[in-house]
Amino acid sequence: MSAITPDAEISRADVVWAFGPSMTPVVTVAPGAVVRLETNDCFHGQVTSEDITADKLDMLRVNAATGPIGVDGAEPGDSLLVELLEINPGPQGAAMVIPGWGQLHDQVKSPVTRIFRVEDGTIHMNDRVRFPIRPMVGVIGVATETDEAINFLAGPHGGNLDNALHGPGATVMLPVRQSGAMLAIGDMHASMGDGEVSGTGVEINGEVLVRVNVLKGKQSRWPVTELGDSWVTHGVTDNDLDEAIRLACEEAARLLVDQWGFTMEDAFIFLSVACDVGIAQSCHPCPGSVIARVRVPKLDACPAPFRVG
Repeated sequence: MSAITPDAEISRADVVWAFGPSMTPVVTVAPGAVVRLETNDCFHGQVTSEDITADKLDMLRVNAATGPIGVDGAEPGDSLLVELLEINPGPQGAAMVIPGWGQLHDQVKSPVTRIFRVEDGTIHMNDRVRFPIRPMVGVIGVATETDEAINFLAGPHGGNLDNALHGPGATVMLPVRQSGAMLAIGDMHASMGDGEVSGTGVEINGEVLVRVNVLKGKQSRWPVTELGDSWVTHGVTDNDLDEAIRLACEEAARLLVDQWGFTMEDAFIFLSVACDVGIAQSCHPCPGSVIARVRVPKLDACPAPFRVG
């Protein structure tokens, strides 16, 4: 049980299936507030046994996100800071092989479902395979500027970023496009590998505890994440990993130049010699996103994504 008393709580019954420009908050809180959210698993409770495979699912009922949360004072041009304080998975999760999805789809039998037991910080895949939990949230986003974006897609608003670094201690900075920001969170994983190569992590329900704040007058094009030792930019495309990497590198370079006074040449070289390019999601083929990231170490010369003050 958390020692932190939340300022507001949201049930997993309060969900959105898409991020759009006209979202209505379930609750509105002040900057600095702590909110506890119950989250559904990405299948919205449809998968209870290994007999329930992907071909039996209603794929229109996936990736519900709990919320939205309105935040006082968050306006277009700002960033919403979402500090992930706790991510507490439930006792049972599931992962799948989905027909036509993922890097090895042509080498495996499909569809297949595996049920995972989660107990005392350990994930039990079967009698032989068990490993520590690495809880994270896949969907974290805010209202969009214009068009609606369904929850299994990512974009400048966030959405299904499926970044395994989005675990306890991370702060996700989302560019605010509408008043109040309209934060929603879902798609918890007890564990998910970089790339999510089959299209699923250990999909599970649970509870998330977050603290929200507003950074006035500063934002990036894509969400940016701050960790204890680094900060991370993102780049998203429909199906082009090279372009996603370019976008993530471009975002990191732009922040180094605009916020910390690097020349573009020095930013380019610094990205090559000190920063790490990674893949958050690339489970193609599938009807989803390709998401790349660049991890920038925190140095005196660039201790955060944004210079404040």
